[in-house]
Amino acid sequence: MLDIKVTETAAPKVKPTDETSLRFGRIFTDHMFIMEYDAGKGWHDPRIEPYHPFMIDPSCMVLHYAQEVFEGMKAYRTADNTIQMFRPECNAKRMQNSCDRLCIPQIPAEDFLQAVKALVELEKSWVPHIDGATLYIRPYVFASGNGLGVHASEKYIFSIIASPSGPYYASGLDPVRIYVEDEYIRAAPGLTGFAKCGGNYAASIKSAEIAASLGYAQVLWLDGVSHTYVEEVGSMNIFFKIDGKIYTAACTGTVLPGVTRRSVIELCRSWEFDVIEGKLAINDVMKAGRDGRLEEVFGTGTAAVITPVKELKWEDETVMIGDGRVGPVAARLYDAMTGIQYGRIPDTRGWITQICKD
Repeated sequence: MLDIKVTETAAPKVKPTDETSLRFGRIFTDHMFIMEYDAGKGWHDPRIEPYHPFMIDPSCMVLHYAQEVFEGMKAYRTADNTIQMFRPECNAKRMQNSCDRLCIPQIPAEDFLQAVKALVELEKSWVPHIDGATLYIRPYVFASGNGLGVHASEKYIFSIIASPSGPYYASGLDPVRIYVEDEYIRAAPGLTGFAKCGGNYAASIKSAEIAASLGYAQVLWLDGVSHTYVEEVGSMNIFFKIDGKIYTAACTGTVLPGVTRRSVIELCRSWEFDVIEGKLAINDVMKAGRDGRLEEVFGTGTAAVITPVKELKWEDETVMIGDGRVGPVAARLYDAMTGIQYGRIPDTRGWITQICKD
């Protein structure tokens, strides 16, 4: 068990008074968690301090070789002011897997969870009170050793920051338009597609800019070998309902194993939908769209929860999904997920971790 030293701020920030206008990840709470790693010593000095910048050397290895990983989590406020989280143990395990791929020393799951809970409990008054808004939590690890040369660092910093945030998409549950990328790739077998590391996201920005210039909200990536099969969207996993069956790419190394994704699969199967994890060709998706068999498309992720899709553009063709409105499966999933997260419906699956009362 970590012995976390807490130093509270002497100058608390002014909290936002209008929670309806919170943007995603723009303001941050009073404190941050920090723990350091040194080769031969391991992880040490866990502490919570007032939020502050890091002082790093110009030769800091993360700046040159991008050895870093991160996670995304949320804390929710229920009607009785219980502060709770959704499946945080899954994030702890995923960060371990990401660390392993990036040659970063793993953080024990129990230490990760203790650190997250300690920061959330201290910052509980920052958890928004309105539906749809949450305290977004960003744990991350980066190489803090100095010097040039492509090898694993001998020093690391694990930190957690938190941000009261509104919906990831300003449009909320309104369906979005998706641009299918078939020139650039996000991941390929043997690379880091399953890890949550910054390099994956940096490589996606070019395509995201192209999509935005054409009026599309996100990019749908195809497989990196044949550019044939759908994989995931820039900020979320993606599902397709065709002829009553639900399809999504399998997590075989090139797709991020999303916590919301696995929860959606469990829910859909419990509702007796046939959920198929495997290869789905973009040609087949577009043909289903042309034939009227593409019933729903929706994305899933911690930040966005459930994001319905109303249009897909691939090469010179666009297809509309349904009538352009939120589909019944997406709506049911959104209600179920947010209902559990905000405590409006019972958690019968052990997905909720209660942190404290405010």
